[in-house]
Amino acid sequence: MNRERFEELVAEALDEVPEELLGLMNNVVILVEDDTPPGEPELLGLYEGHALTTRGWDYGGVLPDRITIYRNPILRICDNDDDVVEEVAVTVVHEIAHHFGIDDDRLHELGWG
Repeated sequence: MNRERFEELVAEALDEVPEELLGLMNNVVILVEDDTPPGEPELLGLYEGHALTTRGWDYGGVLPDRITIYRNPILRICDNDDDVVEEVAVTVVHEIAHHFGIDDDRLHELGWG
């Protein structure tokens, strides 16, 4: 799957997130990269930043949080395009949940691991 189509899938996954939740997202950017950085573990997605639940009165003047969705690792674990659509949606929701302060253990309990 080419990068353009993959980016469309990420956009479609974002369109499925309820408007109320998207409206609560603050100072976050969503990016697509082909691969995780060299020397890093292969991930499907990564949230980097300060979760909304940890931001205090002194939060300000910081760069946006980053949600990165990694194309090639997702493509490697999927057998077909339908699998890619599903995995992109799960990964996008998973990383957005981190922005809201939900950790991996809780996400696994909820079926979004």
